[in-house]
Amino acid sequence: MDTRTLKKFALESRKKFIGAVETKAMIYGLSDKIIPMKEKGNTVIIGDQVFPISIAAQRRKLELRIKNERLKNVIESVAYTWFNRFVAIRYMEIHDYLSHGRRVFSNKNPEKKQPEILEYAEDIEWSNLDHNKVIKMKLAGNQDAALYQEILLAQCNELHETMPFLFEKVTDETELLIPDNLLHSESPVRMLVNDLDEDLWQNIEIIGWLYQFYISEKKDEVIGKIVASEDIPAATQLFTPNWIVKYLVQNTLGKQRLNSYPESNLRNKMEYYIPSENQEKADVKQVEELTFLDPACGSGHILVEAYNLFKEIYLECGYRKQDIPYLILSKNLFGIEIDERAAQLAAFALMMKAAEDDRTILTKIKTKKMTPNIITINESNHLDAELITQHLNDPSLKTNSVLLPRKKFAAIELNEKPLMNPKNLLKDKINLSDINVLMDLFKNAKTFGTLIRIPETLPPQLETIKNKTEIIEQHGDMSDQEVIASLKPLIKQTEFLAQKYDFIVTNPPYMGNKFMNPTLKKFATENYPDTKIDLFAMFIERGLEMIFDNGLCGMVTMQSWMFLSTFEKFREKILATTTIEVMVHMANMVMGIAFGTSATVWRLGSNPQIKGAYCFVEYENIDVKNKPISFPPNNSRNKLIPSDDDFFRVSTIDFKKIPGSPSAYWVSEKIIAAFENGKLLGEITDARQGLATSDNDRFLRRWYEAPLTKIKFNATTRKEAKNSQKKWFPYNKGGDFKKWYGNQEYLVNWENDGDEIRNFLGDNGKIRSAVRN
Repeated sequence: MDTRTLKKFALESRKKFIGAVETKAMIYGLSDKIIPMKEKGNTVIIGDQVFPISIAAQRRKLELRIKNERLKNVIESVAYTWFNRFVAIRYMEIHDYLSHGRRVFSNKNPEKKQPEILEYAEDIEWSNLDHNKVIKMKLAGNQDAALYQEILLAQCNELHETMPFLFEKVTDETELLIPDNLLHSESPVRMLVNDLDEDLWQNIEIIGWLYQFYISEKKDEVIGKIVASEDIPAATQLFTPNWIVKYLVQNTLGKQRLNSYPESNLRNKMEYYIPSENQEKADVKQVEELTFLDPACGSGHILVEAYNLFKEIYLECGYRKQDIPYLILSKNLFGIEIDERAAQLAAFALMMKAAEDDRTILTKIKTKKMTPNIITINESNHLDAELITQHLNDPSLKTNSVLLPRKKFAAIELNEKPLMNPKNLLKDKINLSDINVLMDLFKNAKTFGTLIRIPETLPPQLETIKNKTEIIEQHGDMSDQEVIASLKPLIKQTEFLAQKYDFIVTNPPYMGNKFMNPTLKKFATENYPDTKIDLFAMFIERGLEMIFDNGLCGMVTMQSWMFLSTFEKFREKILATTTIEVMVHMANMVMGIAFGTSATVWRLGSNPQIKGAYCFVEYENIDVKNKPISFPPNNSRNKLIPSDDDFFRVSTIDFKKIPGSPSAYWVSEKIIAAFENGKLLGEITDARQGLATSDNDRFLRRWYEAPLTKIKFNATTRKEAKNSQKKWFPYNKGGDFKKWYGNQEYLVNWENDGDEIRNFLGDNGKIRSAVRN
């Protein structure tokens, strides 16, 4: 895929969409100084402009959002939402997934520049589009721009029934800020059609790349600084190379399948699968029971790959091809994200992937009112617990006939009760304290995301709260529904965060604690003391909590958790509770970033009999398509310690034999035995820094740069060195790796027992050098 073209397009589109939305906002009096809105009869007056009364509610919503989120953030958010919608429609029209069969942004006839849907506008029949108005505007001959905007809004509203997560209801406030002049040659629509060849839209992977590149400019703005909560998605977003995604999915979901059914043919379809030694046969679960979560799902790249593998498993189990997409979306795949726009694209990508296999899937989803199991974490910061409690306890129903089966609160241990009559359920009073539990749990939730832990003992009334919410949602009056609507996402995300999964796979956010804002840093210190150093480590800890016993957790993270002393307690914990099945350790730049990473799969439960498979991938092993030239790489060549095959086979119990428990998978059995049986240097003496000159150019020379008559190579004591009256003495400074001997390159000026170095002063008059040993 030509990512350079995608990046150029996404960056230019971001500027174009933000500029267009900003211009539209100013028309409605929304800028740094908000112009008051006055209602008069069937109109509203903003400054010296008159608008229909129908815009009043949308304008008020925008004002409230600006008050809570700031103007700049609202403009960027709305622009991003319209970008997502346009990208979605463009993808669907190219693949002919739109119900009317017409193109919305382009024309199937390459000689025509006018959007096809405008040409056939009078043939489109939607309940939200006034057919007579369309004909009248079409006949006018000079209202194409206004007509096209009407049609585009109607298209978005028509798609709401299938994709409510991406196309909100007709009254949504973002409708007010749709870019103008969409038929203009330099509009966002024309860019979408002209700047990206249709070939680029053939792979759903384009959605993920456009997401990453769209926010890359924002990432550049915030990286290297203390990151505000609203900027965390941009600061931490990193698109995972497809081969690493396949490796993680194949060695979690695929591995469990092969462990359950060793005779499966799935092995031949997994190019990055790594078999483990001494692997026990896994418990057999029906494919419909398997649950796969990406807890920081971004635009859905990992979930799309998991879909592909689930499809192969369903086919192998004998399911009908047309039944598989709906089953995968409704039963198997789950995603959690703090960035609403990314979650929208993830859900959309899954639906499009399903549509490749079943073109009727969009109709099925619309009929069954199902959406992919992907949620955006919502906050409770601006919610009124007392008001919510009041509406729960005293709802006004539109009908006295309510027949709604009771639903168990998903995946949380609650005592089973007989089905309750909804009328009796409504009589149960909800305590304010129970609502406050949810409010407290999700305060600043967009900062913490999946890292939020759900208490094991939830209020007994939480199940009742859920059922009352569903009754009011279906049968309550408008005022009740508006208030209760804010409670529903909190209940749903509680379910997602509380349940256990068979597989967790993700590329979690990377952020060191020095870049965390005070709210996040405090949360990390209080809740993740062993992993608070970096977000990625906190996600490893949380991910391992969210899988079933014997479940698999795969993550690609920074390598620092493997070695640094700051993660020693964490390493000891996971070595005691998990087994590393496989690990690909990657050098700098393998993932396009200037530090080493590791893609690791843990099994929950310690089993010292299992020898995990480890390999190292160097940057030179990656080809121009950003995938390994060969996999696994041959680690037996040009290595300090050769392996018996393409992998180093190590049991995690061996790591515990080395002080600090580093993940030193390449260490030989002899070296491990030395740690077990030998005496540590620290038991004999303390290691200290010797000499820091603070000016190497002044005090150091290569051995061939100094006169031989001034060099003393073999002094054994300070006294001998001083009495020799020589100036230059051998100095070990380190250097490149030498297998047997080397790095005897430097001499240091130690004349008269180092008198000049010892008295080397800085501009402030203080000694600059450090002579410690």
